[in-house]
Amino acid sequence: MGRVKLDRIDRNILSELQKDGRITNVDLAEKVGISAPPCLRRVRALEENGFIHGYHAHLDAGILGYGVTVFAQVGLDHQSEKDLNNFVSMVLEWEQVRECYMIAGDADFMLKIVAKDWDDYQKFLTKHLTSAPNVAHVKSSLTVREVKYQPGIPINTE
Repeated sequence: MGRVKLDRIDRNILSELQKDGRITNVDLAEKVGISAPPCLRRVRALEENGFIHGYHAHLDAGILGYGVTVFAQVGLDHQSEKDLNNFVSMVLEWEQVRECYMIAGDADFMLKIVAKDWDDYQKFLTKHLTSAPNVAHVKSSLTVREVKYQPGIPINTE
């Protein structure tokens, strides 16, 4: 297995890949100051060690017909491990749910849901979410507009 401790070059590789996952290995190597073969070895080691989970395209939801994004806080009646796992299994099947986080506080989960319009969300809400077993309450927050989209995490490249 590859390295686990990240040096400055590894952090720079991660930073550059996070900005542009389609960058060529040659361009990436040039940006981080090493030659292409060791750069490729480092990228593969970062992938194998779980630092990189995948590469994704940032799609325009509106152009593709999804004009509504809703954040829904979901509270369950019961929070046993079995109940939590059952809810997660359902969420994994719902295509409109794009992100799901177990949270602490007044709710148990925070879902990011996309829909074609408000009526489409209401259908999803009543057909799937509020009718799901063990769901006690749902608090929906409709987004007005996306102000910042920056996937990933801050990486110290110093």
